[in-house]
Amino acid sequence: MSENEQNQQAEAQAPQFAVQRVYLKDASLESPNAPEVFTKPWQPEVNLDMNSRTQQLGEGAYEVVLTLTVTVKNDNETAFLAEIQQAGIFTIAGLEEGELHHTLGAFCPNILFPYAREAVDNMASKASFPPLMLAPVNFDALYAQQLAQQQAQAEGNAH
Repeated sequence: MSENEQNQQAEAQAPQFAVQRVYLKDASLESPNAPEVFTKPWQPEVNLDMNSRTQQLGEGAYEVVLTLTVTVKNDNETAFLAEIQQAGIFTIAGLEEGELHHTLGAFCPNILFPYAREAVDNMASKASFPPLMLAPVNFDALYAQQLAQQQAQAEGNAH
C-alpha cells in the first residue's frame, strides 16, 4: 500500500464533524393573562423543560432538534409560555457508537442551545416582557445522568 493510500485510509477513519445548518424548526409564544399580567409587579418564576431528539437523514448526516419549553409565572399566573424547536443538521463520521451517541446527545444540543436561548429571549421581548436570559446548561452532565438512569432501569428490569 502506498503512503498516499495509507493517508487516505487514515483520513476516512478519522473522526469528522461539521455543522451543515442551524435553523428554527418551530416557535410559539402564548401570553394567556395579557394584558392584566403587565399591571402587576414583575417577579417571574421561570421553569425550563428541555428535550432533544435525533433523526438520521442519510449516511453520516443527522438532524438534532432541541426543544425548550419555558413557562414563566408571575404572582402564580402564567405570564407566558414559549416553546422553541431549534434544529441543526450535522455531518458526523468516524466515531464509535458510544461516541456518536454522546455527540448527538450532548455535543450537538450544546451547539444549538445558544440559538434557542436567543430565540426565547427575542420572543419574550417582542411580547413586551423583560429580557429572559436562560442560564447555560451542562449537556454533558445531563447526558451522563440520562445514561445512568437508563442503566439503572435496565438493571432493575433484569432482576
